[in-house]
Amino acid sequence: MESPKVTRALISVSDKMGLADFARGLHAAGVEIYSTGGTRNYLEKEGVPVIDVAEYTGFPEMMGGRLKTIHPKIHGGILCRRDNIGDMNALAEHNIKTFELIVINLYPFEATIAKEGVTEEEAIENIDIGGPSMIRAAAKNHPFVTVVTSQDQYASVLEQIQKNGRTTLQLRQSLARDAFMLTGSYDNAISQYFIERLSKGEFPATLTLKFKRSYVLRYGENPHQQAAVYVDQRSKAANVVSARQLNGKELSYNNLLDLDSALAIVRAFSQPAVSVIKHNNPCGAAVDAELANAVCKAMAGDPLSAFGSVIGINRPVDLASAEVLAAPGLFVEAIVAPSFDADALEVLTTKPKWGANVRLLHVGALDVPPSHWNLRPLEGGALLQETDTLGDPEDQWTVVTDKKPEQDVWDDIRFAWEIVRHVKSNAIVLAKDGMLLGAGAGQMSRIDSVQISIKKAGDRIKGSVLASDAFFPFADSIDLVSEHGIRAVIQPGGSRGDESVIEACNKYGIPMVFTGRRHFRH
Repeated sequence: MESPKVTRALISVSDKMGLADFARGLHAAGVEIYSTGGTRNYLEKEGVPVIDVAEYTGFPEMMGGRLKTIHPKIHGGILCRRDNIGDMNALAEHNIKTFELIVINLYPFEATIAKEGVTEEEAIENIDIGGPSMIRAAAKNHPFVTVVTSQDQYASVLEQIQKNGRTTLQLRQSLARDAFMLTGSYDNAISQYFIERLSKGEFPATLTLKFKRSYVLRYGENPHQQAAVYVDQRSKAANVVSARQLNGKELSYNNLLDLDSALAIVRAFSQPAVSVIKHNNPCGAAVDAELANAVCKAMAGDPLSAFGSVIGINRPVDLASAEVLAAPGLFVEAIVAPSFDADALEVLTTKPKWGANVRLLHVGALDVPPSHWNLRPLEGGALLQETDTLGDPEDQWTVVTDKKPEQDVWDDIRFAWEIVRHVKSNAIVLAKDGMLLGAGAGQMSRIDSVQISIKKAGDRIKGSVLASDAFFPFADSIDLVSEHGIRAVIQPGGSRGDESVIEACNKYGIPMVFTGRRHFRH
């Protein structure tokens, strides 16, 4: 059967951008236009002839606009199969007209609930009922009906109608797919709103996610793997997925993972902070009153590993900091920061040999906290947990050794404890003067991580602080560091071997703090 000629359209939209020209084009092509409420008023003011739906159905709008288009004369005209004799006889018997074109966009529910101070009543009144019903009806009957749900679709639909008086089946199938994606997403937003309001911190019985594809990557972790980036449109926090890229080559899968980790570290600090990431672990990190100094310290943490690294910065990048990063001998893959001063941007993109290729990501202010939830996919399912971003109350920390940390070492104790949660477990970090000196990450044995951190710190180790993401099961790690002038150890405690570990610290005169909270990062 030939595609039906478009003779009649029903238009009801909240977003009227581009509608007037589209409707004029339809009218000029001989399409009869039906509409309701605000859309009808708008089209009439624009000089587009329009028939009131209430006039056609013989049933007025009521309940403040809640009931407008839910009527057999509307849905019958959308759902009828032109090649089904029974359907067509039903139309004739009840004087129902066919609609070959449905143009709908929905009440702005997500925009409404995103507003500051929105009430539940306002949210509920922005739940569209008639719109999704008509969209689903038209999409279901796409062999005969064209459904338009976005102004981006106006041009292609109008072009085909003007040229042939009808649309192609291929276009209608594509539009139907988009329509079902829209209604599914819309229903998900509503259900999530009620889940978040009513769950009160409980894990929902059903987890529905909404991610929109942002772009396709060249490849994934390895060249033989395909990959794409999806954005969580509900996220309000600064993030690398929605960041504005100011310079450089296309971001890779691994770049994005590292940039995300780099940003997570620096957003945890209130003072100027810099992180240096390699293979998703910090090989350098530092804080300082001056950003340029923090950059110097972070890059000096492990200079060999820092070559080709990803940098995170929690302040606008200034000229002095850019000059440090552009120094001879350094090579940076990507930098993420709230913003870049114009002169800093000029230096980073022109001074070093790698300037043309360095990826620079502008994420905006870091004042909105990140998501409270962390999702990890598994084959056949997923894990959902609270993110490990809450600070550990220091009033719950306990000095368990005879010797207490000296006053001037506490800032390094706090710094080391914040950094260690960002290192893959088993994690050990050594820090001094607000600077990461060495990290042992991802080892199967904790003492192996201690050995690696000592090697990385080198002769700078004396006077540093050691942090462990989980307890020491034995005193062997303390024995290992005892000869290196460690000023303090911070760890969760809670091992059956705590007594022997404390005894070893007392033996060597090393103060040790128990936090009571573990920070594994698998």
